[in-house]
Amino acid sequence: MLQVNRRGKAKTVLVAGGAGFVGSHLCDALLGRGDSVICVDSYITGSLDNVRPLTNHPRFRLIEKDVCQFLEIEEPLDQIYNLACAASPPQYQADPVHTMMTCVAGTGNLLALAERHGASFLQASTSEVYGDPAEHPQREDYRGNVNCTGPRACYDEGKRAAEALCFDMLRAGRVDARVPRIFNTYGPRMQANDGRIVSNLIVPALSGKPLTIYGSGTQTRSFCYVSDLVSGLIALMDLRPNPGVPVNLGNPGEFTINELAQMIRSMVPGRTGIVYKPLPKDDPQRRRPDISRARELLDWQPTVQLSEGLVSTVEWFANSLARRPRRQATASRSHLNPTASLMAPAQG
Repeated sequence: MLQVNRRGKAKTVLVAGGAGFVGSHLCDALLGRGDSVICVDSYITGSLDNVRPLTNHPRFRLIEKDVCQFLEIEEPLDQIYNLACAASPPQYQADPVHTMMTCVAGTGNLLALAERHGASFLQASTSEVYGDPAEHPQREDYRGNVNCTGPRACYDEGKRAAEALCFDMLRAGRVDARVPRIFNTYGPRMQANDGRIVSNLIVPALSGKPLTIYGSGTQTRSFCYVSDLVSGLIALMDLRPNPGVPVNLGNPGEFTINELAQMIRSMVPGRTGIVYKPLPKDDPQRRRPDISRARELLDWQPTVQLSEGLVSTVEWFANSLARRPRRQATASRSHLNPTASLMAPAQG
């Protein structure tokens, strides 16, 4: 039988993928409201740097683990967030079999953990389940246009299978599962080389290199700032009763890639050119969420405008890139001297 979390009290929350871009911001928010957080991450795409400031927090614990492996937690859990999966094409296509298994076996392991603890469960799904959509904007009842054997299928179909697992467990009365479908998200702590369009444009602009756009640049995306997304994730997890349906979380503002590139160029000193390259296979032409359901159920909508969020994101990348030579130098010394890594201070 499903158990309901304590309302109005501090909870013990497990965040799988908690050292990742979105996961680390979620850990911050949960600790900020008084919860205890157990962060589980394999560091395949996550980074210890993202959660290093939390490692001495009395209510934070870090476990290095791949969710594809069996996981048990001794203390009672109230909530489990599953954000454990590479989320950009270069990352999830690097090992497509592992990506698929993370979505299916990993989600299955975490659902089993939630069932043993009577914990509520939130599965981070994605707008990629809509594929290259024939419907615009995308509503949750749209079944999508996905190439189930293409190079993106490991992620697209993996997330669709994860959703099916969640709703099967919910209908069976075994796990209180919720599913947000996340649209393009950006903000501080993105990886410079993660292949997402925002980082793909900001990093070369700051480095004085040409910006690369795949396709004509007329394809569109909707960009949600990370703090807005995190507030939506928490609102959906805490919603009572369980809505029993997937919920789109994203910013309905729609911009072409060319428009995004011009906004970033205007924020970075100097002038950089733009190079156009062929569009990757199955890359969606249009992407925009219909968030009517989120507004109705969660009283949620984004508050950070793209022009505002890009400023803080560009600033974060500028600071991060400025620290990079120091990190690389330390890494080089460590390679030459096996004991250097033991003596060198950790770089934040």
